[in-house]
Amino acid sequence: MATAVQFPNQPLADRMRPGTLDDFIGQEHLVGPDAVIRKMVQSGSLSSFILWGPPGVGKTTLATIISRQLDRPFYSLSAVQSGVKDVRETIEKAKKTQFFNKPNPVLFIDEIHRFSKSQQDSLLGAVEQGIVILIGATTENPSFEVISPLLSRCQVYILNALTRENLVELLSRALVKDLYLKKLNIKIVENEAMLQYSGGDARKLLNTLEVVVKAEYSDPEGAPDREIAITNDMVKERLQENMALYDKNGEMHYDIISAFIKCIRGSDPDAAVYWLARMLEGGEDIKFIARRLVILASEDIGLANPNALLMATNCFQAVHMIGMPEARIILSETAIYLASSPKSNSAYAAINDAIDTVRKTGNLPVPLHLRNAPTSLMKELGYGEKYQYAHSFEEHFVLEQYLPEEVRDARFYWPGANPREEEMRKRLDLLWNKMKSYGKEK
Repeated sequence: MATAVQFPNQPLADRMRPGTLDDFIGQEHLVGPDAVIRKMVQSGSLSSFILWGPPGVGKTTLATIISRQLDRPFYSLSAVQSGVKDVRETIEKAKKTQFFNKPNPVLFIDEIHRFSKSQQDSLLGAVEQGIVILIGATTENPSFEVISPLLSRCQVYILNALTRENLVELLSRALVKDLYLKKLNIKIVENEAMLQYSGGDARKLLNTLEVVVKAEYSDPEGAPDREIAITNDMVKERLQENMALYDKNGEMHYDIISAFIKCIRGSDPDAAVYWLARMLEGGEDIKFIARRLVILASEDIGLANPNALLMATNCFQAVHMIGMPEARIILSETAIYLASSPKSNSAYAAINDAIDTVRKTGNLPVPLHLRNAPTSLMKELGYGEKYQYAHSFEEHFVLEQYLPEEVRDARFYWPGANPREEEMRKRLDLLWNKMKSYGKEK
């Protein structure tokens, strides 16, 4: 069927890629007024760094903008497609520019966490000597995947998932600034489905908008002056029809790992093994899977079964040593064990509540009796005075106030409803019954 409206081959996300820091949406802590990257660009003094954050938040775009605004040669490599030879060839090209009094080139490496140790080693000399300014991009924690010598030469900047406000602004900007969409009569009546599917990923959001718009204008009646009102139901219907579009470039990677984690949290070992098989067959990084199991063991199982963290940690070490195909067995064993374990998020909830309290109350003073007193002056000021040493008392316990006065009654840890934490609750109640009860529900 003929298409009434012609669209370019270049994706909307590429067409909408910002060219300056002023056009960049989100990451105000890095590019806003007086933020570190903006100051770096304004001063013209650039040093190597790694951008760590989820997909679609602007890592590649930010590197390109920095290079362009500082008028530096820009070389880009993908860790998935490049080897040591490519790295060395790029460094040789960079060396040649030094003879023309040009500023140090920027070498951008996407998915730097996928570089092997030898590939990362090949970068060290060039970064150390200033032949290139390295900007790496990664969705994984650099401390796990980037070798220490290289990491020590780079600052790490964390990028956050885009907020709802950022995503809404992106949609509005696309409708009024894109050379093709602005010619059409498009109205977004509901945006919840597009925002939810995007998961904070700008690329996904703009791809979704483009899929819906193209589908609506793909019949002879889809003339440019026809009004299109985008609703949640329309978005869901079009995405179902075009779901294959979202399987490329690894975007399903995050949906499948999400399903994997949620079914383990939900105590379904069969589903856990199924999603594990999907990831393994798709070529997923086994260390990525193992790391997620370590996190889950603490966040979702926690004190209900402390052995879960030990098993997950051993799994990570084992798959690192063994590799595929045998690592599949280790991952399967661990996933089944974690899915079958009792669950508790009490430790996860406790630290989140404590951090929230700290942010609200600020730096409250440490009670005098808990302070360290290494000098005579500090002792004269009462530091450490009246502190009661718990081991000097029966049951190695003494009633004491350990929190600042302003939050003395705060409760952060609420034992979960499982046999192991029930024992912990009873012991804590027995010890603390004169000051606070662990038997009350949160």
